Formats: sequence, C-alpha cells, structure tokens
Amino acid sequence: MTTIGVPREAAGGERRVALVPSDVPRLRRIGLDVLVEAGAGAGAWHDDAAYEAAGATVTTHPLLYAGSDVIAGIGPPEDAGALRAGQLLVGLLAPRGRPALVRALAAAGVTAVSLDLLPRTLSRAQAMDALTSQASVAGYKAALVAADAYGGYLPMLMTAAGTTRPARVLVLGAGIAGLQAIATTRRLGAAVTGYDVREAACEDIASTGADVLRLGTPAATGEGGYARALTADEADRQQRALDEAVAGFDIVITTAQVPDGRPPVLVTAAALAALRPGSVVVDAAAGPHGGNVDGSRPGGTVRTDRGVTVIGAGNLAAQVPQAASAAYSRNLCALLAALIRDGVPALDPADEIHAAVVVTRDGEVVHPRVREALDQEVTS
Repeated sequence: MTTIGVPREAAGGERRVALVPSDVPRLRRIGLDVLVEAGAGAGAWHDDAAYEAAGATVTTHPLLYAGSDVIAGIGPPEDAGALRAGQLLVGLLAPRGRPALVRALAAAGVTAVSLDLLPRTLSRAQAMDALTSQASVAGYKAALVAADAYGGYLPMLMTAAGTTRPARVLVLGAGIAGLQAIATTRRLGAAVTGYDVREAACEDIASTGADVLRLGTPAATGEGGYARALTADEADRQQRALDEAVAGFDIVITTAQVPDGRPPVLVTAAALAALRPGSVVVDAAAGPHGGNVDGSRPGGTVRTDRGVTVIGAGNLAAQVPQAASAAYSRNLCALLAALIRDGVPALDPADEIHAAVVVTRDGEVVHPRVREALDQEVTS
C-alpha cells in the first residue's frame, strides 16, 4: 500500500497544514496509508490525537520522510535533500520561480507535482484548484486586515451624534482574491469600487454590486485569464490615471499578481502622497518578487510621513489557517484521487491534468514551461 506523508510546514509564519483530520478517511479509501508529522496541524488547531482518531499515524520528521512514498505539503520543502529517488512530492511549488529547487528534485530522481500549474479553466480540475481556494481566503483576510488598520467605521452609521459616511474602498485586481475582498468589504458596509485591466473582470466587479473604476485605458486580458503585460504607453497612461483616482479613497487593497513574476506597481509613491492621513493600503501581492505598492515590505507595515499605513500582506491565507487548510486539504485529496490507481501512483502523460502538474520525473524536468524558464535563466 502506498503511504502519504504530511510534514509540518517549516516556512516562517506558515500555520496551514496540507491535510486535515476529517480528510484522512478519504485517502484511506483510495488505498493510502497516512503518516503525519507530530505537530503538523497545531497551527490550524488540529492536534495529533485528532489525526490518530481519523486513522493516521503520527510520527517524527525523519521517520515520515523515510516511510512515505508521497510527501504532500503546501510550500516547497526546506529540506529537499532529504527526499529520495522514486518519491512523489506534491505541493504549491512555484517551480518556474525556483530553478535551484527544480534542478535538485530532478537530480534526486523525485517526481515533483505542483498544484499551481493546474489548468484552472478545465472543469474536472476545479475541485483540485488550490490557487483559487487559497486566493479566496487571502482576499477575505485582506478585507479584515484593512478594516482592522483603518481608524474609522466601514459602514455608514446614523447615531444621535450624527451620521458617519461609509469608508470608500478601492480594490485593484479582480481575480479570485480581489473579488473576495470586494465582497467582504461590501458585507462590512463600505462603499466599494473595483478596478482591473481585463474587461471580463470588470464585468465580475459589477456583478458583485460594487462600482467599476474606468480609466479609459485598453483592456488587457492575457493567457489563462491573467492580465497581459501592458505596452509602455498603456502602462504610463494607466498609471497616471490611477494616481489621480487613488487619492479619493480611504482604503486601497491591491491583489494583482503575475505567475512567478514581478507584480505590477499600481500604487506609486505619488499616489501614496496624495492619500489622506489615516488612509490604509493593503498590498496582498507583496512577496519576494515585489508588490503592487511602492515601498511595501512583505510581512511588514510602513507608515508614511503623511500618515498612510501600508501593509505588505502577501501570505494572508496562512493567517486564516483553519479555513485555508480545510480548502487545501480538499484540493489535495481531489488531485491524489486523480493520480492514484489501485493504491499506487499512476501518472499518465496523455492525461491533461497529469501533464499539466508534473514538473520532474525519472531524473528529468518534463514540464515544458518550467524547462523553458530554466533555459532562459541559463542564457540570461
């Protein structure tokens, strides 16, 4: 019988776990034994006893790696050297942005499967779509982070002391995270406006009941539903129009990301300088490649000289660990059900899901886009 191991996430600030106790029986039904590292679920308030009661075996980190055929995590392992040839590694590996990891996994003979490469437009892949589930959690949390940092009310309130107007919120980027941030701030009573360069995303904004910010720049829908790169002229016109528009809002939430690339700067230093004192900007795209806000720091908060609070909040899903872990666990189980046949991994290169998510196999980098990214790094 194949054994799946769920290690404790080692990244700083990471409180999620790849598998929750309630999903252990699902894996056992498809022929998997389950090992869980002691304390793996503690950050999401799942104790070891809950895993054991569900049918998993709780063990140490070294024994988990030694006894598992499949290692399933969220982020890439920090100790990839502990993996051995023939093991299957599953997680959100972001392989196009981690060439050293990809080469190490290929050299070790590890079969690496990355959920962030899943074709999101494929209907049978929807239950496996971890990027969508985690982005939804992040968008929800971005709204709460903004509300907590803002010094006023979000809703309109009428009291004996007078009427307080609702906070004016602008959400930049209307993918999954942006739409969830729009929906959440609207539920909190704010007056919400959304903006995106993609026309279909603008229609999604309008469907939530929020206002749509129109800057008069061309639509820019790219491959896979992501925004395409703007031309220099388009980017200049968009930025000047955004700088003017941002000043009218109390809260700005930015969510525009580029897969394995640098996010576009949407809120410039000039836009920050135009915001009123007490305004809040939450950069949910802040990360190692940069962010959407000039001067934001991943995981940090900056207060400008004018009194604007800028929060770099790039890993928000980890701050909602119960909901995020439950969603990711369901995505993982759905993917494993597609990869496992008669209790053993059965990867089929002709299957469009398998072909999309397998990065390394038999000592080679087999994913075309990842291989292309590695080639570009060598020639640059």
